[in-house]
Amino acid sequence: MKLIYLDHSATTPIAPEVIEAMAPHFQNTYGNASSVHGFGRKARAVLEESRDSIAAQLSSRPDEVFFTSGGTESDNHAVKGVATSMQVSGRKQLIVSAVEHHAVLHPALALRKWGLRVDLLPVKPDGVVDLDALDGLLASSTGLVSVMHANNETGTIEPIREIADRAHKHGCVVHSDAVQSAGKIPVSVNELGVDLLSVSAHKMYGPKGIGALYIRKGTVIAPFLEGGGQEQNRRAGTENVPLAAGFAKAFEIASWMMETERARLMSLRKHLTERLKSFQGILFNGDQNDVLPNVLSVSFDSSKVKIDGEALIMGMDLRGIAVTSGSACTSGTLEPSHVLMAMGRDEKTARATIRFSMGRSTTEDDVDQAVTSLKEVLKTMGASG
Repeated sequence: MKLIYLDHSATTPIAPEVIEAMAPHFQNTYGNASSVHGFGRKARAVLEESRDSIAAQLSSRPDEVFFTSGGTESDNHAVKGVATSMQVSGRKQLIVSAVEHHAVLHPALALRKWGLRVDLLPVKPDGVVDLDALDGLLASSTGLVSVMHANNETGTIEPIREIADRAHKHGCVVHSDAVQSAGKIPVSVNELGVDLLSVSAHKMYGPKGIGALYIRKGTVIAPFLEGGGQEQNRRAGTENVPLAAGFAKAFEIASWMMETERARLMSLRKHLTERLKSFQGILFNGDQNDVLPNVLSVSFDSSKVKIDGEALIMGMDLRGIAVTSGSACTSGTLEPSHVLMAMGRDEKTARATIRFSMGRSTTEDDVDQAVTSLKEVLKTMGASG
């Protein structure tokens, strides 16, 4: 049985070129990048070359890119760091979209314990944020607006530039989680107009355990980790030089391949969509036009067909097809997707969901096999495909 991996939004395999780029640094570049001797200077040189490369992909200055342990830390730093600085400015309100990844949503909601007001920005049925609602929430007391660039469950791309322009008129900081979009579609911090932006290596065929937070020069944000003076006093802790080199290489490759891979994946996504349209009760989640090229989320309408969502995913796995119901960070929980619920899906429909996320290794035959397997699973559950 051929195993087919259709969960690239959860993580991606490390590209061979990335492993090759990291390998020599594990053994030979072992100096502490903060040390002034030759071993340290060698490590520092690799670290800064990696930073320069990542900055180039984001169209930012190198001194605006700060290494973190991944997307979750970057998101937490953005939210909590700005919230800490807000205590001085007197601003008391944060706005985050209702469909954010939990790495943004959970720390934001936790800030209510600090006495801050946290408003959830609603989205329309297609998953795009309601800009009129944003206008109604923005005020002189708003300190931060955080809206993800592309949703990890549906692939819907948000109008970040327009959000940033509206938010900046009120003098607040704008953050966007670009963990899913970076490396798949163009991500320029200047074109998006953001002050903070989160990215992660393992979503673009790089290593796990490293990400970055872009912080626009002049943005007031408190450090997330305190201790040493690494990362311009933004993030204490000895930098991981091999992973930084791997991150840079992964981002370079993703940018180089972006246009051709984007077109190829959009073609596969269209093919998958056409194959699924005949399925009884199927619903396509999110904006179907302004969307990431590799993600397709579908649910089964609970008013038309009764499906056990967990059994659906397990049935696919037993047939060698790796898919998930939504975010990998919430897989295994009994709660329906907060993203789909915010878009208006009922609880039973939200549970009966599959997210297909394709990647560089995905072929049309893989897509066809996934569809065939889905038909078989639905048949065993008493539903038709």
